[in-house]
Amino acid sequence: MKTLTAWMDANLTVQGYTLTAGQSRALRFGLRWSTGACMALAAAALLLQSEIFILMLVPIGIVAGWTSRHPFDLIWNYGLRHLTGSPALPPNPQRRRHAFKLATIFLVAIGLLFAFGYATVALILGALMVAVCGLVTSVNFCVPSTMLNIVDTKRNERRGSS
Repeated sequence: MKTLTAWMDANLTVQGYTLTAGQSRALRFGLRWSTGACMALAAAALLLQSEIFILMLVPIGIVAGWTSRHPFDLIWNYGLRHLTGSPALPPNPQRRRHAFKLATIFLVAIGLLFAFGYATVALILGALMVAVCGLVTSVNFCVPSTMLNIVDTKRNERRGSS
């Protein structure tokens, strides 16, 4: 169990957070709230095959990707955290925001695919997005952040060897 916890904490570091183990433990529910809520809404929209519902999530993704706060972070910080006695969420780091930007692009694509009658492709792309969101929600493993971390590491290695 200790190894799993260390891996999950390392996943938060890959997303760009600089948290102590204690902070990570105290924020374990809060850091999952926004991705979990969005995942549930996206899954519902996919089940309904509703381009309107999917496209209504796009502004949430835009705010989440281009500001330091996901809109659902505000629900946590000003409401839910008081019920659990948890601390406020820190601002979202850049890599996490980039992941939200990618999810926004997926939402636009899925909405347009539904709108133009390509439901099967929309469902496949949507299932992929929900699965990736499920990973970050359950174990803090963010596929886009991990890919960006690999690119950044390679870039820094090349700069160091030049």
